[in-house]
Amino acid sequence: MQKKTKVIIIIIITLLLCILSFISINNKEEIRPVSTTDVNNQKVGWGIKRKGNHEQPDVGEKNKILLEENNGICLGNSEQKIIYLTFDEGYEAGYTPKILETLKENDVKATFFITAHYVNTQEELVKQMIEEGHIVGNHTPKCLMSGNNIEVKC
Repeated sequence: MQKKTKVIIIIIITLLLCILSFISINNKEEIRPVSTTDVNNQKVGWGIKRKGNHEQPDVGEKNKILLEENNGICLGNSEQKIIYLTFDEGYEAGYTPKILETLKENDVKATFFITAHYVNTQEELVKQMIEEGHIVGNHTPKCLMSGNNIEVKC
Protein backbone atom coordinates (compact mmCIF):
# COMPACT_ATOMS: atom_id res chain seq x y z
CA MET A 1 0.00 0.00 0.00
CA GLN A 2 1.19 3.46 -0.72
CA LYS A 3 2.10 5.86 2.03
CA LYS A 4 -0.63 8.28 0.91
CA THR A 5 -3.34 5.56 1.15
CA LYS A 6 -2.19 4.59 4.68
CA VAL A 7 -2.40 8.22 5.79
CA ILE A 8 -5.93 8.55 4.35
CA ILE A 9 -7.05 5.35 6.14
CA ILE A 10 -5.60 6.59 9.44
CA ILE A 11 -7.40 9.94 9.02
CA ILE A 12 -10.73 8.21 8.25
CA ILE A 13 -10.40 5.88 11.27
CA THR A 14 -9.51 8.83 13.51
CA LEU A 15 -12.53 10.80 12.28
CA LEU A 16 -14.84 7.83 12.85
CA LEU A 17 -13.52 7.38 16.38
CA CYS A 18 -14.05 11.09 17.09
CA ILE A 19 -17.61 10.94 15.77
CA LEU A 20 -18.42 7.81 17.80
CA SER A 21 -16.94 9.35 20.93
CA PHE A 22 -18.99 12.51 20.41
CA ILE A 23 -22.19 10.46 19.95
CA SER A 24 -21.42 8.41 23.06
CA ILE A 25 -20.79 11.51 25.18
CA ASN A 26 -24.00 13.21 24.03
CA ASN A 27 -26.16 10.13 24.65
CA LYS A 28 -25.25 9.83 28.33
CA GLU A 29 -27.83 10.90 30.88
CA GLU A 30 -26.97 14.15 32.54
CA ILE A 31 -26.01 13.74 36.18
CA ARG A 32 -27.10 16.72 38.20
CA PRO A 33 -25.87 17.09 41.76
CA VAL A 34 -28.60 17.76 44.26
CA SER A 35 -28.11 20.49 46.78
CA THR A 36 -30.13 20.80 49.97
CA THR A 37 -31.81 23.89 48.55
CA ASP A 38 -33.31 21.66 45.79
CA VAL A 39 -34.86 19.28 48.31
CA ASN A 40 -38.32 19.91 49.68
CA ASN A 41 -37.90 20.04 53.44
CA GLN A 42 -41.58 20.36 54.22
CA LYS A 43 -42.46 18.16 57.18
CA VAL A 44 -44.73 15.28 56.20
CA GLY A 45 -46.84 13.51 58.78
CA TRP A 46 -46.70 9.78 58.29
CA GLY A 47 -49.04 7.24 59.71
CA ILE A 48 -51.68 4.74 58.83
CA LYS A 49 -55.37 4.47 59.49
CA ARG A 50 -56.20 0.90 60.37
CA LYS A 51 -59.17 -0.83 58.79
CA GLY A 52 -61.14 -3.82 59.97
CA ASN A 53 -61.33 -7.32 58.50
CA HIS A 54 -57.56 -7.54 57.86
CA GLU A 55 -57.71 -5.01 55.00
CA GLN A 56 -54.71 -2.89 54.13
CA PRO A 57 -54.51 0.33 56.12
CA ASP A 58 -55.05 3.76 54.57
CA VAL A 59 -51.87 5.88 54.31
CA GLY A 60 -53.74 9.03 53.33
CA GLU A 61 -54.16 10.76 49.99
CA LYS A 62 -51.14 13.11 50.34
CA ASN A 63 -48.85 10.23 51.24
CA LYS A 64 -50.16 8.13 48.32
CA ILE A 65 -49.27 10.97 45.95
CA LEU A 66 -45.83 11.40 47.56
CA LEU A 67 -45.15 7.67 47.22
CA GLU A 68 -46.23 7.61 43.57
CA GLU A 69 -44.11 10.66 42.68
CA ASN A 70 -41.01 9.07 44.21
CA ASN A 71 -41.60 5.44 43.23
CA GLY A 72 -41.99 4.64 46.91
CA ILE A 73 -43.25 1.42 48.37
CA CYS A 74 -45.48 1.38 51.41
CA LEU A 75 -48.07 -1.34 51.03
CA GLY A 76 -47.72 -4.50 49.02
CA ASN A 77 -50.19 -5.96 46.58
CA SER A 78 -53.17 -7.27 48.56
CA GLU A 79 -53.79 -9.95 45.92
CA GLN A 80 -50.38 -11.60 46.38
CA LYS A 81 -48.95 -13.36 49.42
CA ILE A 82 -45.56 -11.72 49.74
CA ILE A 83 -43.55 -11.15 52.90
CA TYR A 84 -41.47 -7.99 53.13
CA LEU A 85 -38.53 -8.51 55.45
CA THR A 86 -37.34 -5.30 57.14
CA PHE A 87 -34.72 -4.49 59.75
CA ASP A 88 -34.30 -1.33 61.81
CA GLU A 89 -30.58 -0.63 61.97
CA GLY A 90 -29.20 1.70 64.54
CA TYR A 91 -28.43 -0.06 67.73
CA GLU A 92 -28.67 -3.71 66.72
CA ALA A 93 -25.97 -5.19 68.98
CA GLY A 94 -23.70 -6.43 66.17
CA TYR A 95 -25.97 -9.03 64.56
CA THR A 96 -26.05 -7.47 61.07
CA PRO A 97 -23.05 -9.36 59.59
CA LYS A 98 -24.71 -12.69 60.51
CA ILE A 99 -28.07 -11.47 59.19
CA LEU A 100 -26.45 -10.45 55.88
CA GLU A 101 -24.67 -13.81 55.66
CA THR A 102 -27.93 -15.72 56.27
CA LEU A 103 -29.81 -13.61 53.71
CA LYS A 104 -27.08 -14.21 51.12
CA GLU A 105 -26.97 -17.97 51.78
CA ASN A 106 -30.73 -18.16 51.20
CA ASP A 107 -30.87 -15.67 48.31
CA VAL A 108 -33.28 -13.42 50.23
CA LYS A 109 -33.46 -9.64 49.87
CA ALA A 110 -34.53 -7.33 52.69
CA THR A 111 -34.93 -3.67 53.51
CA PHE A 112 -32.67 -2.12 56.13
CA PHE A 113 -33.85 1.15 57.68
CA ILE A 114 -30.71 2.83 59.00
CA THR A 115 -30.08 5.75 61.29
CA ALA A 116 -27.49 8.45 60.65
CA HIS A 117 -25.44 7.07 63.54
CA TYR A 118 -25.41 3.65 61.88
CA VAL A 119 -24.36 4.87 58.43
CA ASN A 120 -21.65 7.03 60.03
CA THR A 121 -20.24 4.14 62.07
CA GLN A 122 -20.97 1.11 59.85
CA GLU A 123 -20.30 2.40 56.34
CA GLU A 124 -18.86 -0.92 55.11
CA LEU A 125 -21.93 -2.86 56.21
CA VAL A 126 -24.21 -0.33 54.51
CA LYS A 127 -22.16 -0.67 51.31
CA GLN A 128 -22.46 -4.46 51.61
CA MET A 129 -26.25 -4.16 51.92
CA ILE A 130 -26.40 -2.15 48.71
CA GLU A 131 -23.93 -4.36 46.82
CA GLU A 132 -25.92 -7.48 47.75
CA GLY A 133 -29.14 -5.97 46.38
CA HIS A 134 -30.93 -5.01 49.57
CA ILE A 135 -32.91 -1.79 49.92
CA VAL A 136 -31.48 0.76 52.33
CA GLY A 137 -34.01 3.18 53.75
CA ASN A 138 -33.73 6.26 55.92
CA HIS A 139 -34.69 5.85 59.58
CA THR A 140 -33.49 9.31 60.59
CA PRO A 141 -35.97 12.17 60.20
CA LYS A 142 -33.45 15.02 60.00
CA CYS A 143 -30.88 13.51 57.63
CA LEU A 144 -30.63 13.19 53.89
CA MET A 145 -29.36 9.90 52.49
CA SER A 146 -29.59 9.27 48.78
CA GLY A 147 -29.00 6.67 46.08
CA ASN A 148 -25.92 4.51 45.98
CA ASN A 149 -23.90 7.41 47.35
CA ILE A 150 -23.76 6.78 51.05
CA GLU A 151 -23.63 10.43 51.93
CA VAL A 152 -25.28 11.64 55.09
CA LYS A 153 -25.89 15.26 55.92
CA CYS A 154 -27.33 15.97 59.37
